[in-house]
Amino acid sequence: MSKGKDRTVSRRSDGQWSNKRIDSNRASSLHRTQSEANRAAKEMLQNQGGGELTTMGLDGRIRSKDTISPGNDPCPPRDREH
Repeated sequence: MSKGKDRTVSRRSDGQWSNKRIDSNRASSLHRTQSEANRAAKEMLQNQGGGELTTMGLDGRIRSKDTISPGNDPCPPRDREH
């Protein structure tokens, strides 16, 4: 799986939630809520052929990681979130 396709959702200092590619400096989209940013990131990953979505919490730590299909996870863990 290409790391360039992977996306991160995190909170900016101005209070907005950003959806950005791992290899990018600028956000692809800005949202008022974390759930809106997650939804947009999942849709973009599905359109790009899949990848890894990392969601950061308010404290800046990783809250969840999810492989969006049709991505190929060579060693899929048992999903305890969904």
